[in-house]
Amino acid sequence: MMEQNSPQNNVEHYYFSFLLHRSNKITKEKSQILVSMVIILHFVLFTSGYSFKHCTEDANTNHTKFICIHRKENNMSAIVDDLPSSATIVIILKNWIKNIPKNTFSHLHNLRMLQIDHNTLETIDPQAFQNLSQLKDLNLTSNKLSILSTSVFQGLYNLVNLSLTNNSLQSLPQRIFNALPNLDNLLLNQNNLNNFTVVAESVSQLPKLTKLDLCNNNIMSLQHSDHTALPKSLTILYLCRNKLVTLGCARCFLCNILQLDLSYNDQLPSRAFQDVDLQKLNYIRLRSTNVSVLDLFNVSNVRPESIDFSGMGLKTTQQLMNLCNLLQNKTVALIKMMRLGNNGISTLQNKTLSDCPRIGSLDLSFNQLRTVNCLEFLHGHDQIKNFKAEKNHLSSLQSCKLNISFPNLTYLSYRYNRILNVNGFAFYQTPNLKTLQLNINIIAYLDPKAFRDLTRLVILRLDNNLVTDLYEDSFEDLQSLKILNLRNNRIAVIFRRTFHSLKCLQTLDLGGNKISHFDESAFVGLNNLAMFYLDGNKLKKIDSTMFEPFHATLEVLDLSSNQIHFINTQAYSPFSNLSILRDLKLNSQLPHGIRVLPKSLFHGLSSLQSLYLADNDIFSFSVDTFDHLTNLTFLSLDNSCAGVLQLKPGVFKNLRKLSMLFARNMGIMSFSKEVFGNLTQLQILVLQQNVMPTIDVSVLEALPKLKSLDLREVPLSCTCLNSDLKNWTLNNKSVHLVLLYTYTCQDTPKPKHFYNFETNVCNKDLEEYFFACTTSLILLLTIIPILYDKLYWKLKFSYYVFCSWIGQHFRRLRNKEEQCKYDAFISYSSADEPWIVDQLLPNLEGNGASFRLCLHHRDFELGRNIVDNIVSAIYKSRKTICVVSRHFLRCEWCSLEIQMANYRLFHEQRDVLLLIFLEPIPERHLSAYHRMRKIMLKKTYLQWPGSDCTDPVLAQELFWNKLKRALRSRSSIFEEDEKEGMENYFNQPPADENYTLMP
Repeated sequence: MMEQNSPQNNVEHYYFSFLLHRSNKITKEKSQILVSMVIILHFVLFTSGYSFKHCTEDANTNHTKFICIHRKENNMSAIVDDLPSSATIVIILKNWIKNIPKNTFSHLHNLRMLQIDHNTLETIDPQAFQNLSQLKDLNLTSNKLSILSTSVFQGLYNLVNLSLTNNSLQSLPQRIFNALPNLDNLLLNQNNLNNFTVVAESVSQLPKLTKLDLCNNNIMSLQHSDHTALPKSLTILYLCRNKLVTLGCARCFLCNILQLDLSYNDQLPSRAFQDVDLQKLNYIRLRSTNVSVLDLFNVSNVRPESIDFSGMGLKTTQQLMNLCNLLQNKTVALIKMMRLGNNGISTLQNKTLSDCPRIGSLDLSFNQLRTVNCLEFLHGHDQIKNFKAEKNHLSSLQSCKLNISFPNLTYLSYRYNRILNVNGFAFYQTPNLKTLQLNINIIAYLDPKAFRDLTRLVILRLDNNLVTDLYEDSFEDLQSLKILNLRNNRIAVIFRRTFHSLKCLQTLDLGGNKISHFDESAFVGLNNLAMFYLDGNKLKKIDSTMFEPFHATLEVLDLSSNQIHFINTQAYSPFSNLSILRDLKLNSQLPHGIRVLPKSLFHGLSSLQSLYLADNDIFSFSVDTFDHLTNLTFLSLDNSCAGVLQLKPGVFKNLRKLSMLFARNMGIMSFSKEVFGNLTQLQILVLQQNVMPTIDVSVLEALPKLKSLDLREVPLSCTCLNSDLKNWTLNNKSVHLVLLYTYTCQDTPKPKHFYNFETNVCNKDLEEYFFACTTSLILLLTIIPILYDKLYWKLKFSYYVFCSWIGQHFRRLRNKEEQCKYDAFISYSSADEPWIVDQLLPNLEGNGASFRLCLHHRDFELGRNIVDNIVSAIYKSRKTICVVSRHFLRCEWCSLEIQMANYRLFHEQRDVLLLIFLEPIPERHLSAYHRMRKIMLKKTYLQWPGSDCTDPVLAQELFWNKLKRALRSRSSIFEEDEKEGMENYFNQPPADENYTLMP
């Protein structure tokens, strides 16, 4: 019957229909048990836990961002198949993927950004990105793509950014990008492209393309076909590090380009620019080419102010002066940004650049300058605003008390030089500086008057030098300074009043020095300090007095990687006055961590939101340790415990706003409600690398806001103690279990996954089960002999009374049977319908037989559920005839019908099932149908005579006589067994009549 429709989808409906139909025969308790079984079956078959096999979810993105990194997986579908449709960002990084199949991401229709970089991707099937109509960013960087099909990007009509950087592409199909009308940024750098015509044709139909990066390819010219033109929207074109020897394009081919990078094409000559319109260019980079500035001006219409003169061989003073004269001859009024880097310039004489047009910004980085001579070479350019001389050979900054001045200079950078000392008044000629960068030098001596008169300086960077001493007047004139960076120097002591004049300072970075103590009044004057970094020093103790000047303004305090420790748990809190502190870092104290955590350490930190205590060997946490941190939202305790730890009940009791708790490798032994139960706002919980063999699910259920749980490398036992946890990990839909499918059992000899370990034996307590069984058996063996001795005759009398009652019961069943609507329900495969119509119906309903048969195609109620029709037909018929053939065995609906008849046999104790075999079926073919074989072992059955019989007509007549006799027989097993036995259902034929009956 209807073999194309599987009954598996209706399993729940079938059970409930059955219960409803038989509600008058099943007790309420039995119904509840069956319903519970159906519900359990449903969860086992149709639910899965909130985890992903190869990806982790960013818990702060509300199910939208997923990262799949280092998973050692080569099947792209396996990585993304279990990601939800809500995903908008997917990052697949450093895996072994070689191919992206068709429709791999079709279920991720909300995807906005897809990053598949640094894999081993070789091929992408057509329509691999089907259904990603919302995708805007696609990154395929650093793979091994060599060929792309024309339709590979089909459907990505909202794509804005596409990166194919660092692949092995040698060519591109002509219309490969035509399906990307909104593409804005295309990166094809670091490939093996050598035919620019092919590239130009592939992008010519992109109406919104603004940037095309073709750096690091093998392009030799920009030659193109006559009908090919770059999109008018294209304004940025990068062609650096190719093999260009000429441009070779039409005059107006590049006329819309605003930024052009041709650097590191060392064979590109000046004549290549002849007859090419580049008048609209705002920036052109020609570093390390064979282009001469003078020749370029003669053969092209490039505007001088758009040229980046870096790396063009302008080495000597004379060459620079000639450049200035050329620019003057071109009537250039202002050069906003003049770049002269990487020219090998070693000296700049006074007035070297005097003849140049006005300069807004000057960059002399990557040269060989040994001195800047107080910027005398800029004489006449007092309007200059920015000056950079990074990565030169400057060794000293001399005093500059000269008449020359640059009142408009606000940005000055000498980073990455060899400056050893900064003398007094070194910046006297730049009184209005706002940003001064002296970092990454070897400054050992800083004159106390070096920054004299820099009253408008806002940012001062002195980090990564060799400064050892700071004096009271070192920063005396820096009243406007807001950011002071002294990180990674060799400062050992902060003397008194060192920062007394820095009343506007907001950020002070002293990290990475050798500070062991502060003099009294060292921080006087820091009235507005908000961020204070002291990490990586040698502080051993701290007290509240050192923070007194900025106690009302400090928001961030970093004390990590010092040598802070406490002798006893009663120490007074050094942070008691920091009432608005938001971020405190005490992690990684040397050499062995904080060890002892005072009970009152965090008193006064009522506004603290983030606390870092990671990498400290703390012996124990007092139950009162975190009591005052009522506004804490982030707590890091990773690697903070010395050995195995039993957290005390109530240790987190006041952290009701905590949303993130990181507790990796803390040696936590148990996960209890007394410890974690009050964290009602917790969203992210990391318990990786702890030693909890079991986890109480009720504790997890007490954390209503939990979104992410990390239990990796926790030695969870695969025993009944964790059966609830295992079921919870599979069935919960709100908590992301980070890489659940990598969790392994630690108590089994062979590797076993935690998510699917066997829990069938965990339904009952085995100890109680065995006790109940043995107790019942002993009592039974004790009572039976006593009853036999004392109550033998009474029991025998009761037996006969019971038999009499049963007889009456089955007589009532017989009367009810006679009221059935049909004599038999016929269960058969639709493939055997011709035999039913041609043989069965004429012999049972015709020829004077007058049996009433129920057939599905004739007697089922229209519009009613199939399962309901089956149940109704079986219970309205005295018998059920199963017409068995190979088609019948393969039919799932037929299997359901024979099971239903078997259920009726079991429940009513009535023999309602008759089997007819239309063809001989070897026993080995029946081995997979255990229910069928079980029925055959208990009951005889009819075999339809085949054509090989000696007398088919006689054999068929005998067959129909026996079937009619079986249909007329009673269905009560009890009554028939008493009278005749099971052999009276069918009269067994003689041994030589094997063609009609098989035992």
